[in-house]
Amino acid sequence: MKRLFSSLACACALTLFAFSGSASAAIGSVQNLRDAVSTVVSAEIHGYGSTACGKLYAPLTKTVDGKTCTERWDARSKALLAAPNGLAHLLADYNAVAKAAVSVHGLYATIALPYPLLGGQSKWYWTANCWMLMN
Repeated sequence: MKRLFSSLACACALTLFAFSGSASAAIGSVQNLRDAVSTVVSAEIHGYGSTACGKLYAPLTKTVDGKTCTERWDARSKALLAAPNGLAHLLADYNAVAKAAVSVHGLYATIALPYPLLGGQSKWYWTANCWMLMN
């Protein structure tokens, strides 16, 4: 009887261990987030709107006023780079990504950049197996 309970306890522990490993793999890591942020900031520095759009939450990628996501982000990048200190701000964000404070709450995350990416925030959502910029 002791052997049966011992075997059951071991099986339960292995099941919980396997579940916890797969559950944690289901949500992106902080490094995945940092990679996505670096991709977006780099895309803005280089004017690659299509690359930035590939990291946006789907509702942000729609065509607005006849302009595609890529067209809007190309224009956004151009305006950012033309603004006083625009390139310096983007470079500061890019250089800060590796050490910036990250907060993950389930499927949502934020990263504390010197110059937040959208709307005064850098909020991300884990969907389609990757982090996507929300606002």
